[in-house]
Amino acid sequence: MTANALRGEAAFRIGGRAYLLRPSFAALVAAESELGPLFALVERAAEGRLGLGELAALFWHCVQDRPETLTRDAVGEAIAQQGLAGVTPALRMLLGQILQGR
Repeated sequence: MTANALRGEAAFRIGGRAYLLRPSFAALVAAESELGPLFALVERAAEGRLGLGELAALFWHCVQDRPETLTRDAVGEAIAQQGLAGVTPALRMLLGQILQGR
């Protein structure tokens, strides 16, 4: 699994396995329907006000080829285990894709 930075993709480890986070149109629409406008999400992130639940939701919706065995709680636990510093590169990639597109 190789993330393509030109597509705004990022690698993310969950339970010892690498997953691809791909901010596709469908994934971003699903995230937006849950979290509200994406521009506001980016603004909250820039201001340091992005909640852990919001981060987990964004990652959840962007997991490419999500297996049925993967749970949303596992995504949240992976974020907690890696810490904010550990997941910031993936978050930065997704937010950059939201702002800049391809």
